[in-house]
Amino acid sequence: MDAAEFALKWRGSAGRESAGAQEHFIDLCSLVGEPTPNQADPSQSFYTFEKATQRASGPRGQVDVWLKDKFALEYKGKHKDLQAAYKQCLDYHEALGNPPLLVVCDLERFEVHTKFTNRESWVYHFDLLDLMGNSQVTVETAAGETPPDAPSLKVLDLLKALWADPSRLRPEQTTEEITRGAAGMFDRVADDLRKWARTKPNYKASRDDRRIAHFVSQMVFCMFASDIGLLPRGAFSRLLETHARQGKRFRERLAALFREMQTGGDYGADVIPHINGDLFTDDDVPDDLTTDTILILQQLDALNWADVEPAIFGTLFERVLDERSRAKLGAHYTSRPDIETLVEPVLMAPLRREWEGVREAADEARDQARLHGATEETQRERVRERVAPFLDRLAKVTVLDPACGSGNFLYVSLALLKGLEKEAIAYAALQGVYLEPRVHPRQLLGIETNEYAHELASMVIWIGYLQWKHRNGIALDNEEPILQKLNAIRLMDAIVEKRGTRDAGRGTRDSIPRPREPEWPEADVIVGNPPFLGGKLLRRELGDAYVDDMFEVWADRVPHAADLCCYWHEKARQMVADGKVWRAGLLATQGIRGGKNREVLKRIKKSGDIFFAESDRKWYLDGAAVRTSMIGFDDGSETRRFLDQRPVEGINANLTSGIDLTQALRLAENRGVSFQGDIKQGPFDIDGSLAQRMLVAPNPDGRSNTEVVRPWANGDDIAGRPRGMWIIDFGVEMPIGEAELYEEPFKHVATHVRPFREEARSSPKARELWWIHAAPRPAMRHALASVSRFIMTPRVSKHRLFVWEKAPTLPDSATVAFAREDDYFFGVLHSRAHELWALRQGTQLEDRPRYTPTTCFETFPLPWAPGSEPEGSALVEAIAEAARRLDELREGWLNPEGPLVGEEELRKRTLTNLYNERPAWLNTAHRDLDEAVFNAYGWPPDLSDDEVLARLLALNLDRARAERERR
Repeated sequence: MDAAEFALKWRGSAGRESAGAQEHFIDLCSLVGEPTPNQADPSQSFYTFEKATQRASGPRGQVDVWLKDKFALEYKGKHKDLQAAYKQCLDYHEALGNPPLLVVCDLERFEVHTKFTNRESWVYHFDLLDLMGNSQVTVETAAGETPPDAPSLKVLDLLKALWADPSRLRPEQTTEEITRGAAGMFDRVADDLRKWARTKPNYKASRDDRRIAHFVSQMVFCMFASDIGLLPRGAFSRLLETHARQGKRFRERLAALFREMQTGGDYGADVIPHINGDLFTDDDVPDDLTTDTILILQQLDALNWADVEPAIFGTLFERVLDERSRAKLGAHYTSRPDIETLVEPVLMAPLRREWEGVREAADEARDQARLHGATEETQRERVRERVAPFLDRLAKVTVLDPACGSGNFLYVSLALLKGLEKEAIAYAALQGVYLEPRVHPRQLLGIETNEYAHELASMVIWIGYLQWKHRNGIALDNEEPILQKLNAIRLMDAIVEKRGTRDAGRGTRDSIPRPREPEWPEADVIVGNPPFLGGKLLRRELGDAYVDDMFEVWADRVPHAADLCCYWHEKARQMVADGKVWRAGLLATQGIRGGKNREVLKRIKKSGDIFFAESDRKWYLDGAAVRTSMIGFDDGSETRRFLDQRPVEGINANLTSGIDLTQALRLAENRGVSFQGDIKQGPFDIDGSLAQRMLVAPNPDGRSNTEVVRPWANGDDIAGRPRGMWIIDFGVEMPIGEAELYEEPFKHVATHVRPFREEARSSPKARELWWIHAAPRPAMRHALASVSRFIMTPRVSKHRLFVWEKAPTLPDSATVAFAREDDYFFGVLHSRAHELWALRQGTQLEDRPRYTPTTCFETFPLPWAPGSEPEGSALVEAIAEAARRLDELREGWLNPEGPLVGEEELRKRTLTNLYNERPAWLNTAHRDLDEAVFNAYGWPPDLSDDEVLARLLALNLDRARAERERR
């Protein structure tokens, strides 16, 4: 059968679905040269007519044709409603294994709907006349627009692709790309409105920017609501098209539309549903809308808003529309897969286990009833008795995000709960039991300080909820108002309630004489992504007053040096301990595993336990790699534990399993040896040529500038080639009158450092003593003064590297210095034992380990306490000899003698490159060193990493106990 024969036959048919569907499909197979279901799959396991399946809601049914992983096809009689056929097909979609194509046909007209994951949705249209002429297929988005990147496909090519290659019909644009494109255009809209607003004499940023953001949110919702059929299709588009060049008229008609959305009513010939919520409480339309802005809105309306992914929608628009959020430190764009990585184990895993038990109980109850001769109605009742309470349970699960931002974690939590609810409803429907969905946005609770993000969170949640219903063929008009107020998303500070008064409800006010810990609403589960902010950035971004209040409120529970996100973890921990929350799961800076941050995780371990963790998770934020950790914890009742997607017996406070090195204690014997380098704060460093000129410059009192100009080394000088840098250093407390006598160095500092200190957010002392380094490390200087050379290592480095440096070099803050000059000590530091310990005890910056003196060295038990090594010991000398050999070989490779190595090759000879390559001779040198160190410990050379760490931990605890006993 050719195309003309097929078209003529079926154009003349009576068009009854029941009589013609299978014959029509058999003819279609003949047309494209594909086998029929009975020919290809007699077993009906992957390709069949009348595939029996269960609906997402309603009774069990069947789809007319199904080919696994390719398409499902539903027939209707001629001139019947193809949209109804598509909704029916959609109702079977999950039960059919989510085929990427859903086809509906009335024997004359065809529609092919794409359902590819994370892609926008397209609909391919053609009819028998198009088939007869093998015309080009018409393509539309779900919004009824022609996609600009639609493929040029003939009808027969499309039909063949259904069987041979469904991916040919896959839309190129991802849902994320749609959202980013929309964000870019809305950026222009917001900037245009701001530009006009700022020309007004009464402009006030906090008020007018808020007004603009609110208006843009309304525009977004109108476009989304139009594309999913919540608003009459075309009503909003006609408004834009008709009045694009009539700004005043456009504003009037848009305000009228907003008024109807407040309560529902007639808008011209269209009936507008009752929308309201927090989004449409007024009819305010900015009077700054120009024709250019309206034309941009028209372009935006042409996008496929039905396929915007809410999990990325909120964050993108928050950054586009709120200028303060664009550079907000700690703000994270978190994609849906990232969010699900945390929400699944924390929120969903126990609920899924519970559902498995309910389903097994329902199956058993039904089977027992059948065995005892019960009626089908009784059997159904046994299923209902088990499943209905579980649905009630899901409808009562509350989820709190205490840093909800634009609502992404809450939306994803709702989508996952709805998915499990749908699974339970579908199971019951298969048994003839029809139950209504109950999970609702009112189960979501949030806390947010930013007023615009607070409003946006509600909209994102509602968009996600309505989109879920739309994608699953569930009516959108069964609840009014459509946008119910989500009062459970609170506009407040999550970690500090400030001095003053607050609304206590019922018209009363509370007096707050001191800052205090805020009350969080009780919930079943806490999930979220609190802000990351540490070190000096705390005061720079939050202000001294806020940080002082924060330190006061949390003084006994969170160390001052901890990252900002730790306050959310501690608050959630306390909520779990008090029985106000069942489980919690929060993101954290990857540095939460170590240092002062780790104290918060230790508290979690004491009052409960960690049952889930991703110790070092990578994703991209604004094109840059970000390293985070994820932590799920409870009161200790969870028995299953997963670390980095592997089942483990337990998870330690440093987010490792097995040996718990967080028990290790700082050893007094190791103190006064290792130091973080000098913090200069300002451009005190100078290059070699300028240094040489200063060194020979005269001074009025005849003193030499060599006293204040000295070599300087940072981490780059260790891991790469030494740069020959110097630094101006007036010591720890040199008076300004004395410093002025070093004329050239002082002039340089006055010119370059003083303005820097005055402009930077420096401490009062640093501004007052601007010629002195911010943290000159007097203890380090004193210790290094007693040695002729010392050891340095970068604080952050891919490889743990140790090098010798000569006095009077000043170590930079990016390094750690060791006040020892003996080869034995150098050898122990560079051994496998110390490297393993440092990697486990330290933290990371992105994917590079960070070394800290307190956790990596002061806890490390050397073979003998520093300073008590046995004099003349062969074991000590063996380590020293191996260390000298390693250093000599490395130096020979780094700086070879002779003319064969040119400057370009020499630049490549760095310790980082050497340890990346790790040639055989380097491995041998390290093996000899490790064997000598292990001999000193009295260990065999073939210990596993865990065995080495276990022995070091035992030695640490023994020495710490001995120190306590001596005291």
